[in-house]
Amino acid sequence: MSDLRGLHLHFDGVAGAAGDMILGALFDLGVPVEVVTDALAAIGVQADRLAVEKIVKSGIASVDVKVRGEHEHEHEHGHGHEHAHAHAHEHHHYSDIRRRIEGKLDGAAQRLCFDIFDRVARAEAKLHGTTVDKVAFHEVGAIDSIVDIVGAAAALAWLAPVSVSSSPVAMGHGSVKCAHGVLPVPAPASLEIMREGGGVTTDGGVARELCTPTGAAVLSSIVTRWEAMPPLSVVGVGYGAGDADLADRPNVLRVTAGRRVEAGAVDAMYRIEANVDDMSSELCEHAAEALFEAGAVDVWWSPITMKKARPALQLSALAPEPRLHDVVRATFRETTSIGVRFDRVSRRVLDREVREVDTRFGPIPVKVARLDGIEVNAAPEYEACRAAAREHRVALKAVFAAAIAAHEAAR
Repeated sequence: MSDLRGLHLHFDGVAGAAGDMILGALFDLGVPVEVVTDALAAIGVQADRLAVEKIVKSGIASVDVKVRGEHEHEHEHGHGHEHAHAHAHEHHHYSDIRRRIEGKLDGAAQRLCFDIFDRVARAEAKLHGTTVDKVAFHEVGAIDSIVDIVGAAAALAWLAPVSVSSSPVAMGHGSVKCAHGVLPVPAPASLEIMREGGGVTTDGGVARELCTPTGAAVLSSIVTRWEAMPPLSVVGVGYGAGDADLADRPNVLRVTAGRRVEAGAVDAMYRIEANVDDMSSELCEHAAEALFEAGAVDVWWSPITMKKARPALQLSALAPEPRLHDVVRATFRETTSIGVRFDRVSRRVLDREVREVDTRFGPIPVKVARLDGIEVNAAPEYEACRAAAREHRVALKAVFAAAIAAHEAAR
């Protein structure tokens, strides 16, 4: 299963997208269920609340995900979770959700989880003319949608994809009944989330809701390019089932994991830079983390000299175009800079995958990079090595050496 990690992911949303469909597709792809149940347990949700079942949807074997609870009746929308009967679920304020999650998940999973929730909160705040802090979630605050978002964040953090693409997402048309009454389809929140995230939508030709706010938020948070599937050497495929049966197509979301081939290995990115000469260096780590949360794929600091020979720092980041303005806003918010410059650049990355090796300090993930199919670099994951070094009370370099030796022995 570790062969799935560090690859490119591509989503096909011809039947739309919902949180449960995304989670089901990731399980079908090969993400261990325990990755999600452990994350849910960390926020106080028992594992037996999650029901994962292999079903056949219009001839396609797929994984169906549901959250067990006292109230399981839902409207027959395209997928159902966000627009269940509002009175059948406990409502949550956004601040309550953040407090429930804060410090409970691993770093990458927590950052992604907050990013997904933030997108829904911003959309709700804009639509209802309020602020993010005052947003009171209705459908998305229900426990099933919290499970979908936390679960998807944990699964995607485990996969650690090097890049993510998606086809245009079918949204549907018509109307939908929810906590706010009858609304047009696409639901206003779903459409606003896709707009803000630079998502590409299509009607889909079905008179019902196909893309829910949670589905839109998860995809907008991770997709770096909205396009047809790029050239891939396919490693795995997963299908997640939606609730309703569609007359003209299987109601499934497909995710494909694979290694990018050379023809698609160059990405268009934006480089964002800011010069800072009046900020405490103690704030640098937090600022960098904020840029990663905003969607940057890389962040770094460089020492520079500004006017009057003042020593200073240059903050630099790389971000895909859909996340450019999120990263720029984070730079203004978290640093003392009053000006940010950015320009378009090209980036070429090697094919990468994460392999887990057994050492005397326990299993350690190793990131392997290849050029034209030939391994050119292998690096143990730092956080895993540091945790093992602390647990076994040994030098960090000893764990690194053991991981490299185990990787070389397995080649």
